[in-house]
Amino acid sequence: MSITVQIEKKKTYTFEDYERLPEGTPCQLIGGELIMVPSPIPYHQDILRILGLKLAAFVEEKRLGKIYFAPIDVYFSETDTYQPDIIFISKERLNIIGEKKIEGPPDLIIEILSPATAYYDLRIKKEMYERGGVKEYWIVDPMQKTIEVFINKNGKFESLGNFKGEDVVKSGLIEGFNILAKKVFD
Repeated sequence: MSITVQIEKKKTYTFEDYERLPEGTPCQLIGGELIMVPSPIPYHQDILRILGLKLAAFVEEKRLGKIYFAPIDVYFSETDTYQPDIIFISKERLNIIGEKKIEGPPDLIIEILSPATAYYDLRIKKEMYERGGVKEYWIVDPMQKTIEVFINKNGKFESLGNFKGEDVVKSGLIEGFNILAKKVFD
């Protein structure tokens, strides 16, 4: 049995429209547009697993907060609800975890680039993360095998570096967390 949901055509969609989509619809609300995103390829998911499990183990062992993996809705505004690949919310800010969505900027967001979403991750979403108060943002590029780490200082992202190969990637936010760049892409 299939369920059909009719969303009226609009120039600008809101969270209310987005919420009416069936659960699991591969879609994000970006700048008032409903953007369909295809399922990630296996290599993308391998990277997510390697990086995500290492980060989750570290955060859980130190009892620093919570890690979530896509798909999970992160609400930024009435016209912007994203599904970042990996998010971290510190224990001091667990109150932003709502019943249906994350209701505010996570402390750390990690996006793994893919051809279908790279433009949004590098431009529109990055700007929203910066303005919205995300403290740290990682851009993982599977094609270049690099990880760029940004820290938010006074509402502007500053790069802590673009790491590859034997470089050790360190979080500026999660003290003690690091990973060898090449291990992420194994």
